[in-house]
Amino acid sequence: MIRPAAPADIPAVHALIRELADYERALDEAKATERQLHEAFFGPRPAAYAHVATDTTDTVVGYAVWFLTFSTWRGVHGIHLEDLYVRPTARGGGHGKALLTALARICVERGYQRLEWSVLNWNTPAIDFYESLGARPQDEWTAYRLTDEALLKAAGTA
Repeated sequence: MIRPAAPADIPAVHALIRELADYERALDEAKATERQLHEAFFGPRPAAYAHVATDTTDTVVGYAVWFLTFSTWRGVHGIHLEDLYVRPTARGGGHGKALLTALARICVERGYQRLEWSVLNWNTPAIDFYESLGARPQDEWTAYRLTDEALLKAAGTA
């Protein structure tokens, strides 16, 4: 049901990323191409990793994209889960939980001490799912992001 993504999975993962972006009301921001995903996951210096969830016909119905973080306080790596998405028609089949379990196992096996992610405040189905697994919000931190013109300005290139 859960396995590391293979190069042949890129078109399915790309389609699911676009589905997630649409669900999150930000489809216009989903600009990644299949080529970029292939380079990020399978290039000479992978920047991210992906696992896929498949159904009984080996069709990809969900995915998780993640990358390594580092905690200066703990002195070890952790995993940041960038995306977790299961197609609506496959929800309730245990795919989301299985994806998180796979990442938690990677953490334990490799000595990583954190598995972290963000969730939109309005996404109560996801929040309920995560909390049912024992995850707790880290509400004492506020996420910030520089993109587009603000990033260029901060870099002194705008």
